Amino acid sequence: MNRSTLAATSLAVAAAAVTGSVANAKAAPAWFARLRKPPYQPPNTAFPVAWTSLYGDIAVTSAVAIDRFRAAGREDEARRYAAALGVNLVLNAGWSWLFFGLHKLGASAAGAAVLTASSVDLARRAAQAAPRAGLALSAYPLWCSFATVLATHVWRLNR
Repeated sequence: MNRSTLAATSLAVAAAAVTGSVANAKAAPAWFARLRKPPYQPPNTAFPVAWTSLYGDIAVTSAVAIDRFRAAGREDEARRYAAALGVNLVLNAGWSWLFFGLHKLGASAAGAAVLTASSVDLARRAAQAAPRAGLALSAYPLWCSFATVLATHVWRLNR
């Protein structure tokens, strides 16, 4: 794996993670604690573990996919993957702002659904570069699907 590609994907993922985490600053935990949540809501400690693992997976798998496209002379697909990754990371960070920053539960449920679709597309693109990369990235759209169900249920409980 090319170190510069890994550095670029890691920086992009870290920027999304930091941007999203800013939305969950001081006021958000108190607001979140007051929300009614479904019984299958994971404990709060599960989210940083899940997201840290997923962010690492996204960075590494994306670097592998981009490098594989380039090595096969498929520069256009490498650029399209990088663009899809950028859109995905904006959606990812944006969800935190919709939910925690703006307290827009309905919009955050819709945003989670769009993020899920984008994550499915990213895993599909990774699989086109390297089947194992697509498989490695499959946890991301699965988690986003769960997050969509959860965000929708929280919205419905708190209308």
